[in-house]
Formats: sequence, structure tokens, C-alpha cells
Amino acid sequence: MEESDERYSAYVAILNEELIAAMGCTEPIAIALAAARARELLGVVPERVFVEASGSIIKNAKSVVVPHTGGLKGIGAAAAAGIVAGRPDRKLEVIAEVCPDAVHDISAYLESTPIEVKRTDDAVDFEVIVRVVAGAGAREALVRIADYHTNIVYEECDGHVLHEAPLASEVGTAEGLTDRTVLDMAGIWDFAITVRLDDVRPLLDRQIACNTAVADEGLAGDWGANIGSVMMRAYGDDVKVRACARAAAASDARMSGCELPVVINSGSGNQGITVSVPVIEYARELGSSDEQRYRALVLSNLIAIHQKTGIGRLSAFCGAVCAGAAAGAGIAYLDGGGYEDACHAVVNALSIVAGMVCDGAKPSCAAKISVAVNAGILGYVMYRDGQQFYGGDGIVKKGVENTIDSIARLGRDGMRATNDEIIRIMLGA
Repeated sequence: MEESDERYSAYVAILNEELIAAMGCTEPIAIALAAARARELLGVVPERVFVEASGSIIKNAKSVVVPHTGGLKGIGAAAAAGIVAGRPDRKLEVIAEVCPDAVHDISAYLESTPIEVKRTDDAVDFEVIVRVVAGAGAREALVRIADYHTNIVYEECDGHVLHEAPLASEVGTAEGLTDRTVLDMAGIWDFAITVRLDDVRPLLDRQIACNTAVADEGLAGDWGANIGSVMMRAYGDDVKVRACARAAAASDARMSGCELPVVINSGSGNQGITVSVPVIEYARELGSSDEQRYRALVLSNLIAIHQKTGIGRLSAFCGAVCAGAAAGAGIAYLDGGGYEDACHAVVNALSIVAGMVCDGAKPSCAAKISVAVNAGILGYVMYRDGQQFYGGDGIVKKGVENTIDSIARLGRDGMRATNDEIIRIMLGA
């Protein structure tokens, strides 16, 4: 792809928008961000806090440990952390810098301050509204985030509207984001093998450093269910095992409050881990050059974003599935495969694990990641060895784009009722 091609600059912009660092699971961090900004607008510590969130946000925020809180879990802990110690200018690293004294202050604030949590009507799949009140209701501020994790669409203080932006559902593309519909598999492949590396190297170096570090910590420490360590002890250190286990270990740590940043993909740290850690491990095993590793990561990252564009940020469709399929394509490239190998790796992997549901962020995400990465690897190895799934096999269609469209329909439309039922089960309804 030529640098003069409009798509080239769009693809670079998409990577810059998506591959950002986040501290902690991104849904509770979005709540912390909204709360931190609301407290900043109010100008004083609020005496009451009201959090409204869409069902998918609640699903992903209720069971994970919020970093820098001393092990606190859930929506109230995220809001309290944002109010007490948050820096809204840091976006998804809003609570990355919390001093030891503030950890105690967060716990004390959570115990002493009423924080009411309720579910929105789910008219918007991704929505967080935080209202903070001080002085017996004499002062209040409100912040609304919608469509994606840092997208503040509304701010109000003491009855005065300070900021208001349209929703993506109203205008097609969220304000400030590049149109993702420019992505397709052929364009992604072309871009990945021709991109000027200086245009992507800083992003990918940060992804490699951050996500490798959290994988190392996941294996070294005692995090969650220790899926990565269990796999390594049970199955040995073959590269396929290491690719799955190290990705799982990174999630083990992240879901359990590890205070290391992760470079995300499609708004998700787990997806950022899944698209990168297995590719990095295969590059090490195969002795790939730095250039090959960078190009494989470009391929993996953009294929995951392409799949998620049609599904949406949050749904009942486990995002690790898309990320694992994308990692399979990146591994295919590293192993000498071409465009057809990458496409069939994606199609085969989606066919294998498309039924995996998202029941929120929690320790079992690590195990799901290991399964998704394994499917991505198997999807490539199948095609390399002359095997594949064909159009008409279930939801598989002839052509990679048609199969990706099928997955988008399944995740976006077909699983709406499933998502609602999952949330009802999780909330005990």
C-alpha cells in the first residue's frame, strides 16, 4: 500500500487510536474516569455518588479487582478510586498513579459514602453515567461516557451544560475516531507487508514491552486461577503451549488487579494481550527478525479491530475469539504463510470457537484466551496441512469477508437476548 493512499493514513490512525495503554480492566476504568472527571467538575469531594451503566458495562465491571485499591472489586470501588485519586487527563491510566495513603483513603471513602449503582435501559450498549452530589444536593456534576471507553459525550455542572457530543449511533462514527469501515482483509495484508515501520514502531514497541511484562508477571506470581502456570506444568514448554499459556498468564494477572499497564486492542486489555503475546512468542521461537515481528503484529492487531468493528465494543460474543483468530493470522505470516494462509487461519478459527460467550471480566477469561489462541494456531495449521472448513459449514461463508460479516451478525444482533440473559443470571435476577 502506497503512503499516498488515503487508506494508509487511515490504517495508521486506527492503530494509534486503538493501541493505547490502560491500567486495569477497561470497563471499571471507564467508570473511574467518569467519576474522576465528575469530581473535577464539582470541585469538592462528593457526598453522594450515583452510577448508571449499561448491562455490558456492569457485566465486565462487577467481578474484577480494581488496581491500586488494595484488592477492592466492582463498580463502587472503581468510582471511589476515580473520585479519591483519579487523574482524568490520564484517560485509561486514570488511576495509574495512586500513592499508598490514597489506597486507604479509597477504602474509607467507599465505606463512608453512599454509592448507588443501577442499570440503564440499554438503549446504548456502551454507556456510563456518573452523577456526584455535594452540600445536601446544592451542588452536583454529571459526566456521561458512551460508545467507547474514553468518549465523554456529556458534561454538566450545577445545571449548566459544559459539553455535549453526538453518539456514534446517531452519526455513524464516534466523534474523534477514524472510520473503521476502511478495513478489509486484503487491505490489512497489503498494509502490514508494506507499511513504513517508523510509522508503527513506537506503538508496537510499547505493546511488546507492556504485554510481555504482564505475561512474565502472570507466570511468576500467584494471580487468579493461574491458568498460564497450570498449562505450563501440565503440557510442557512447546511453543504452542507457551503461546497459549503466556497469553493466559497475562490475563490471570490483569483480571486480578496487577498494577502493570497493558496495551489494549478494540478497547480491551485481554484482546490486546491475545493479539500480541502469542505472536511475540512465535517470533522468538522462529527466530524472526524485528521487521517480521512488527509486520505480524500490525496484521494481528488490525484483523482483530476489523472483526470487532461489526460486532461492537461489548456483546455476548467473547472478544478473545476474534483476537485469537487474528493472532493465528499473525503466526501464519511469521511461519512463511501468505495472504490465503492468513485468511483461512481466521475463518477456521472462527468456525471452531464462535460459540464462546462473554460472561464478564473475571479470572476465567484467562482460560478462554488460551482456547481462542489455540484455535487461531489450529486454524492456520489446518490450512497449512491442506485442511479447511468450507462455505456452508455452519455460519462459515465462502470468502473471509463474508464469514467475518456472519460473525458480526451473530455477535451484534443474534446474541442480544443471550447477553441480556447472561447479565440477568450474573445479577441474580
